Amino acid sequence: MLAAERRDHLLRLLAEEGKIVAKDVAVELGISEDSVRRDLRDLAAEGLCQRVYGGALPVSPAVVAYDARRTVAPDGKRKVASTAAGLVPPGGALILDGGTTALAVARALPKDLACTVITHSPTIAAALLDHPRAELFLLGGRVFKHSAVTCGAAAVEAAQNVSADLCLLGVTGVHPDAGLTTGDAEEAAMKRALSARAADTYVLASSEKIGTASRYRVLPWAKITGLITDADPHDPVVERLTALGVPVLAAG
Repeated sequence: MLAAERRDHLLRLLAEEGKIVAKDVAVELGISEDSVRRDLRDLAAEGLCQRVYGGALPVSPAVVAYDARRTVAPDGKRKVASTAAGLVPPGGALILDGGTTALAVARALPKDLACTVITHSPTIAAALLDHPRAELFLLGGRVFKHSAVTCGAAAVEAAQNVSADLCLLGVTGVHPDAGLTTGDAEEAAMKRALSARAADTYVLASSEKIGTASRYRVLPWAKITGLITDADPHDPVVERLTALGVPVLAAG
C-alpha cells in the first residue's frame, strides 16, 4: 500500500472508529508498527490527529486561536451555555472558566441575577460589567493570550484562596479513553485548581469537542459532577461516556 493510501486509511479509521491503534493497523496492513507511527507523526504535524500512547485520536478543533474559536459551533455553545447558566443559583458563588463557551455562559446569565462570579478571564469579567447584581472577582497572573485567561503559579495560588458552589469548566477535548483534555499544560493545571475550589464541577463541551483529544489531561471523570453538551444522546461517544457512569446533561 502506498503512503498516500495508508494516510487515507488512517484518516478514515479516525472518522469511523474514533481512534487508531497502531499495532492493529500494522497487522491489518501487513506493515511494521514503526511505519504506522511514522504516518501518525506526519498526520499529527499537519494537525490532523492527536498522538497518544499506542496510536492516535481525533484532534480537537478548539485548539485554534481565541478569535478563530468564536466562529466554531456558535449555536452549540449557546445551547450549552443556556443549560449551564440555569445551574447558577440566586445568591450563589460561581467559578467560571475562560474560553468562548464560558463567555457564552456569562452572556446567558440573567442581568438581574444576584451572584458572585470568580474568574481568571478578563474577557468574562468585562462581559459581566453590565450585570449590576453580580459581584466580580478576577484572579490575576500571567495572561495566556491563546485563551484570554490568566495562568501560572500566581494564578493557581490566587485560586487556592477562593471557594464556590459551582465551577463551570471548559475543555478542548472529551474522549472516553483520553478523558478531559486541553492544549496547554499550565492551562490544564489552572483548570484543576479552579475545579478543586468548588463543591460541584460541570464541564462545558459543545458537540465538536466530543470524541476528540488534546495533549494535556485536565481531570479524571470521577472528579466532575457532570458533562453539559449539545451532542446527540445517541452519539456512540456519548453512549460510551454514559456507560462509564459520566452524568451527561443534554443541552438544547
